[in-house]
Amino acid sequence: MGAPDWLTPTIYASAVERTLKAGQTLFRTGARTVGLYQVVKGKVRLARVDRSGREAVLQVAGPDETLAEASLFSSTYHCDAVATTDAVVKLYPKAVLIDELERNPKMARAFAAKLAHQVMSLRTRLEQRNIRSARDRVRHYLAIHADPSGRTVTLSGTLKDLAAELGLTHEVLYRTLAEMSAEGEIERHNGLIRLKKSNV
Repeated sequence: MGAPDWLTPTIYASAVERTLKAGQTLFRTGARTVGLYQVVKGKVRLARVDRSGREAVLQVAGPDETLAEASLFSSTYHCDAVATTDAVVKLYPKAVLIDELERNPKMARAFAAKLAHQVMSLRTRLEQRNIRSARDRVRHYLAIHADPSGRTVTLSGTLKDLAAELGLTHEVLYRTLAEMSAEGEIERHNGLIRLKKSNV
């Protein structure tokens, strides 16, 4: 994959690479912001913990995805970032990014387009969370992420990752997929889910 449009030579040259072990923290809620990150390898989970101690997953970022974009306009991070696998990330320093946004209109437009795409993705996730039935929530996900044929979905991570994205426990997701398979609605292969019949 080529470098994103917002990644100008100046920003690229400022990058600081960091290696994380699975379970290692990249930053914590309340920590001073230093910039945004791009995942080079592995996965990093962004989450908040509520007063009851329950974790709410905001994002699971994989290779070439960025995280903590809001940190450019905040003095502290608003969530925790923890590596879910061994990972390599690049930090793009806040001061450099803000300077480039102010002086480079082309870069600013490209960065705005990236954020707009993320807003669209967030709206889709919110729509999914508002679906009460676990099976209908899975169906919605499959419909949104199916290939051009409308029949095959390639999973980008583990089923546990998918459960977190859908706001389901992994037990509920496993049971739902098992029921859908048993009833002939889907077929599951390594990293793939194939739709076998209309679920309308």
